[in-house]
Amino acid sequence: MATGGLRIIHALLPQLPASEKKIAEYILAQPEAVMDYTAGELGSLAGASGAAVIRLCKSLGVKGFQDLKVRIAGDLSTKVEQGYRDITPHDTIQSIVKKTTINSVQSISDTSELLQHEEIERAVSALSKARTIHFFGVGASHIIAMDAQQKFLRVNKGATAFTDVHIVATLIANAGADDVVVGISFSGETSEVINILSLAKKRGLTTISLTKQGLSSVSALTDISLHTSYTREAPFRSAATSSRLAQLYVIDTLFLAMSSTKYDETVGYIDRTREAIQFLKDKQK
Repeated sequence: MATGGLRIIHALLPQLPASEKKIAEYILAQPEAVMDYTAGELGSLAGASGAAVIRLCKSLGVKGFQDLKVRIAGDLSTKVEQGYRDITPHDTIQSIVKKTTINSVQSISDTSELLQHEEIERAVSALSKARTIHFFGVGASHIIAMDAQQKFLRVNKGATAFTDVHIVATLIANAGADDVVVGISFSGETSEVINILSLAKKRGLTTISLTKQGLSSVSALTDISLHTSYTREAPFRSAATSSRLAQLYVIDTLFLAMSSTKYDETVGYIDRTREAIQFLKDKQK
């Protein structure tokens, strides 16, 4: 069953327009009751309108009011999440290990509930057909781009992951129609990523974004939008920690989904790359 409806609302509540925020707050206060309402009834009870309910669903990134209700029902039927934990002064090693584990698992679990399977399918189709995939991110997001490049190169898929904006712009300027550009930005507002995706869009290339949940300048530019979970971060649980794992999880999902469509071919490529690396190790002995 689909889940994540309440989590999406919690995460995006501060960004919502006044009329949509009224409805969102009503849902969070009485999620069980919402199951029995039509969009018009919910809008009226929340002091808004049925049209505002539909706009809210669009802002949340769900397919419609029925999809939102299904996700909320899934939330209500699952056990309560553990939540995120931040470190405190003089935490023991045992406590830090436990908190890190909880945060890592929670980040991936939250993201799995938010992923739109249709968007994943569209992304996998585009990546499978691509001649070359250009991954781009700055700061911590560049680490994700490099991990993606390494994975896709291993299965004989052309891939780049440069940090220099001019080099990336040059690649895009000379890219073929079947190249794909993947912009990675947790905030969705990284100016370099926005500029590169704008250039790719101008060139008519297929674009994919990986950002936190919600509307952003980056996701608005792309043909396919993928999202990780978003929680307001405590000082040490910054975007470079919990969200990094979620981004890696999405990249792994894309890679494995693409690989499964060409399973035997992919296994052959991985075997050859493993043999090549082993050859180099043997030479160093």
